Amino acid sequence: MTFKDIFKNSFLNGFSSGIDVKTILIGLAITTVLSLYIFFIYRLVTRKTFYAQTFNLSLIAMAVITAAIILTIQSNIVLSLGMVGALSIIRFRTAIKDPLDLVFLYWSISIGIICGAGLSVIAVILTLLISLVVLGMQKYPLKKLSMILVVNSTDIDSDTAILETVAKYSENYKVKSKNLTPSSLDMVIEIKVDAESRLVREVLNIEGVTSASILSHDGEITV
Repeated sequence: MTFKDIFKNSFLNGFSSGIDVKTILIGLAITTVLSLYIFFIYRLVTRKTFYAQTFNLSLIAMAVITAAIILTIQSNIVLSLGMVGALSIIRFRTAIKDPLDLVFLYWSISIGIICGAGLSVIAVILTLLISLVVLGMQKYPLKKLSMILVVNSTDIDSDTAILETVAKYSENYKVKSKNLTPSSLDMVIEIKVDAESRLVREVLNIEGVTSASILSHDGEITV
């Protein structure tokens, strides 16, 4: 037997002549159950202000569709080559802004691929492992998030007094921007503070300050 014959036989053995209905139903059923589990985990851990239910529902559909594609590819070598060519022309233009969304998207696709390949045990282990990691990291104590202090003043020389007041309540602060006009001063300061209300009241008592507000943000945590 030549190397060509060995390669041909090993290649063709990777494809079954047909997949029975029971195998298809079991694979799709396990995929659906695991994708529903991913649905609830995403709903539990998402930190977004507005929960994107459409994206969460797409995770279920993505897993089931992927499993169906993998099952189809296994059954027919000619069909698998044609499907690879057809799928290669698809371009997804939707931008994924949150890294956590990207993790769940790949998780859902991976579950579909693994279950479609008939390795449901690996899919279950992977799902449990990732969910434990995600939920565990959600409970892990993080550093206090920074906040943004926005101050408007009619006294352009009040910046020194404002920073001295901020230093009393926050050891770590950073001036993000300072805008000056002949009659006004606008400052944006990144701070870490526990007594937000007292800080705002004291800043308002500074001569020339007309408004002061604190905003939270979901950016990176600074040291």
